This record gives sequence, C-alpha cells and structure tokens, in this order.
Amino acid sequence: GHLHAPEVLGRDHHDVSGTDSPFRETSNIYDGSRFTADMAVHNVIGDSFRGATWVSIHNGGGVGWGEVINGGFGLVLDGSLEAERKLQSMLFFDVNNGIARRSWARNPEARFAIERELARSPQLQVTLPNLVADSLLDSLMPDSPTIP
Repeated sequence: GHLHAPEVLGRDHHDVSGTDSPFRETSNIYDGSRFTADMAVHNVIGDSFRGATWVSIHNGGGVGWGEVINGGFGLVLDGSLEAERKLQSMLFFDVNNGIARRSWARNPEARFAIERELARSPQLQVTLPNLVADSLLDSLMPDSPTIP
C-alpha cells in the first residue's frame, strides 16, 4: 500500500549512538569511557542540528535512575524532499557517530566499520584513535586499577 499521511520515525535508546550505559550488552565500549555520559548528549544535539523533529535525553534504561543516560529522537516523515534530506543527514550522523565512539573505545569491529565508511563517504570526517599498548600504560601507571 501507500502512505497517505505523515509517519514518525522514532528511537528512544538501545542503538549505536543513543545509550551511555556500562550495563548494556550493546555498548561494546572497552575502556574507562563507558562510565561517562557524553555520547547520548552529543548525539541528541547532533540529531537536532540535522533536522530531528524532537530529541530527548532521559535516564534509566532498565538499570535505575542515575546509572545511565539515553538519548532519542523523533522525525516526522511527510513525503517532502526536506524530510528526506533531514532523514538522510540525521541517520548518517546518528549511526556513524556511535560507530566512531566505539572505535575510540578500542572496539576492533567499530574501527573496521568507521574506516570502511570513511573510504566510502568523503563528506564524513572522523578522527581515528591512536591506540597504545596496555603494557605501556601499565608500566607508566603501575598503581592504577585495571578496568575490566
């Protein structure tokens, strides 16, 4: 069939960019930055600049208040060229932002994916991480606790 009225594409969290939670199996963040709340905030701001109809930043995510930050969006799709432009811009950012975040946190699959997307999409600009051997860091900070 055909759509005869506007539709809404929405996401609350549990995706590549919208959740900052060390408790979720989808986080795939292996360094100490998994305890920060930068990605969800960064992502909703980026989505808003790219045309989201609304964005949300919220707490909880099934693990309790104050433990995680989640970000979401809603985008009204009305069949217009403007809505299509917003959809392409916002989803391109939304997904690649999360992949970049995970590559910075030492996820090898994310590093592979963002390098592939950089080669495919010349408009994408991502700073790739410079990784250092754990043994070097351990030798420089022998009294620091190891993050599992």
